[in-house]
Amino acid sequence: MQLSKATIKNIQPQTGLIIPDQKLFLLPEKVLQFGTGVLLRGLPDYFIDKANRQGIFNGRVVVVKSTSSGGTDEFAQQDGLFTQCIRGIENGQQVEEAVINSSISKVLSAKEDWGRIMDYAHRPEMQVIISNTTEVGIVMSDDKITDQPPSSFPGKLLAFLWERYKAFNGTEESGMVIVPTELISGNGTLLRSIVLELAAKNKLEQEFVTWLQTANHFCNSLVDRIVPGKLAGDDKIATEKKLGYTDDLMIMSECFRLWAIESGSEQVKDILSFTRADEGAVIAADITKFRELKLRLLNGTHTFSSGLAFLAGFETVKEAMQDQTMSSYIDGLMKQEIAAVMSGDMISYEEACVFADQVMDRFRNPFLDHKWISITMNYTSKMKMRNVPLLLKHYEKHTAAPELMALGFAGYLLFMKAKAGKDNVCSGNTNGNKYPVQDPQAGQLATYWQQNDINKLVKAVLADQSLWETDLSLLPAFAAAVEEALNKLMNKGVAATLQQAQHQKEMAR
Repeated sequence: MQLSKATIKNIQPQTGLIIPDQKLFLLPEKVLQFGTGVLLRGLPDYFIDKANRQGIFNGRVVVVKSTSSGGTDEFAQQDGLFTQCIRGIENGQQVEEAVINSSISKVLSAKEDWGRIMDYAHRPEMQVIISNTTEVGIVMSDDKITDQPPSSFPGKLLAFLWERYKAFNGTEESGMVIVPTELISGNGTLLRSIVLELAAKNKLEQEFVTWLQTANHFCNSLVDRIVPGKLAGDDKIATEKKLGYTDDLMIMSECFRLWAIESGSEQVKDILSFTRADEGAVIAADITKFRELKLRLLNGTHTFSSGLAFLAGFETVKEAMQDQTMSSYIDGLMKQEIAAVMSGDMISYEEACVFADQVMDRFRNPFLDHKWISITMNYTSKMKMRNVPLLLKHYEKHTAAPELMALGFAGYLLFMKAKAGKDNVCSGNTNGNKYPVQDPQAGQLATYWQQNDINKLVKAVLADQSLWETDLSLLPAFAAAVEEALNKLMNKGVAATLQQAQHQKEMAR
């Protein structure tokens, strides 16, 4: 039995499965969504579906995909229904549940159904536009709004807004709330500037430009949820057998979810009422706090830990979290050093520690296979962007070196001890096994390692402003702490070094 409107009444209720009420299929279409990807289905559509079930938002989603339908369309075959398997650790407890999401009413092809898509510009209940067209989707182009359709996403958006402006004679009430979710800082601001520039290129009237600027809300947003996508073969077969139906659109996601939307407008809050259904959806006048928490505590911790964890022999993040020593290092790094550095007027220490606990749950997720070697890609630029600001901020508050950060930096240096091979591909060696070093700066670090003097190596790398845009060797006692940690890693091994570092931290408390 395949999932669809016709078969949903035959699905047997069971613990851990949420089945939608048929009345949800009758809700009006309020959202135009550009993109069919798993992130959109696993996060924004998750919130909308949850709000609909709670009787809060009461609106469905029309999805626009850039590709042609071609043959049988899975969304049409299943009436837009799909199952989201939510698996992970939340508040220290393992979670496994399945939600049949009924938020999507239909999926239209931009190429084949552009006329139908433009018809939605005439519907007053259509108030929200969501997108995830990847980072290269929000770009300037030479699109004409008369193209059928324009090639770029900003061009399609401008054409839709122009049609809406004409349909409602430019009333303020007809403006849209536009929330891009592309992984670009200031995504809403960037999209707005491109749309305005395209309007000028298309020589659209000034009254329309004024309406664009005053009646429409382009909101910056930040999304955070791991949605790996479709289940693997055996897992999918077992899950479908347990649920009692087949689903070609079934996806898996972790428990953690965050969609932070930047707006101080009460009108936006009213229109995006689905954010009231789940604490993971947030509207705030400034979302910098959420970006900083993610960048420093999640991404920054990954970067400080990845070299150490990989060299210790752990293939995946969940494996490392099963080791008490590695897990304690990661927890201590976040709470004792990173959270302490982040605390201030914008983020309290308590807030940072709550987020750190959520990160620990995410790292422990037994259903995700996040490989450390993947996290080390572009290692140097990640260290610079995510963690150098933490180091500088640490020294605004303290004069002593941050020992756990120094150990993480030493792990980075040891991981980057590489040699160029065939086609200048760099690789390192641990316990006789080669591993790839996929970093544009790998050759530069390899040159430093040729000095065969740890003291000179550490100071030279830290002082290299082409890597960090600052001289890290000037940070009090940091070079000495990194050098000491690096010598221990090389002479005693990662596990023994981590144990000693943890012991010293506990003794110092």
